[in-house]
Amino acid sequence: MVALMKGRSILSLLELNSQEVRKVLDLAIILKKETKQGILRPMLKGKVLATIFQKPSTRTRVSFDVAMLQLGGHALNLSVSELQLGRGETIEDTAKTLSRYVDAIMARVYDHNDIVRLAKASSIPIINGLSNSYHPAQILADLQTLLEVKGRLRGLKVAWVGDGNNVCNTWLIGASLMGIDISIATPVKYRPLKESMDNALRIAKEKGSKIEVTDDPEIAVNDADCVITDSMVSMGLDEEREERLRIFLPKYRVDEELMDKADPNAIFMHCLPAKRGEEVVAEIIDGPRSVVWDEAENRLHSQKALLCYLLLDEEEILR
Repeated sequence: MVALMKGRSILSLLELNSQEVRKVLDLAIILKKETKQGILRPMLKGKVLATIFQKPSTRTRVSFDVAMLQLGGHALNLSVSELQLGRGETIEDTAKTLSRYVDAIMARVYDHNDIVRLAKASSIPIINGLSNSYHPAQILADLQTLLEVKGRLRGLKVAWVGDGNNVCNTWLIGASLMGIDISIATPVKYRPLKESMDNALRIAKEKGSKIEVTDDPEIAVNDADCVITDSMVSMGLDEEREERLRIFLPKYRVDEELMDKADPNAIFMHCLPAKRGEEVVAEIIDGPRSVVWDEAENRLHSQKALLCYLLLDEEEILR
């Protein structure tokens, strides 16, 4: 029996098992189809999601706002400067207070420990909308996109090229949970978190999938069904920009020559925002193999599904 997800916090994807992830993806696909048909189910009527932003956002902010609106609920946008956090109130006190007012909190933070502290002190679900370590909301959308395009997840090969960042860390977890082989090409200095690698290797052993880490992008993308990259200079790392570009370019740029090493039907993903000419060339991200706009759209639908499972009983969702 699959455990109910109601009331759970999602900080890295490790909080879900493979069956639960698949439930979220299946509901996301249903809700997407209904939305395109003009069918909006007010399943979260009367529910309020507080969204806290330490970092700027386009997709995360808009997709969570629209998700709550289309589900009949309300999103309450809060910047750190608007909260007493900006005047020294502790994360724990803020979490306990907001838990009395709203039904869930989505927070987009710099330090992953902030989201951990928020979750420990809250009595309501906390969703990590991005931290320096993990980005679970993005990977749910990526998995939905991969499932829609390829028709399956288990047995596929995903190649990550570039910085072993928060998105890469979460892809390790998501891939291992869903039986996807993942090959990561990144400079040694910019490898994924050891914590993420260790957890992914443990899960992959159970699921029978493979994890490979290399410094050679051509090895990683060989026969891959999906090639993924992200910015070489994440938010808050601008002082490292010159050094990072010197190390990453041109070796870790996804161009047509590198994509041709993947499976002929391989797709390209990027969580956005993208810097054309740095981590990817325009011919790839704007070309026929790119699914980045479907991927961006699926942030809306996968987050709708996740919110439903965190805030409702399963019977309420399936009725």
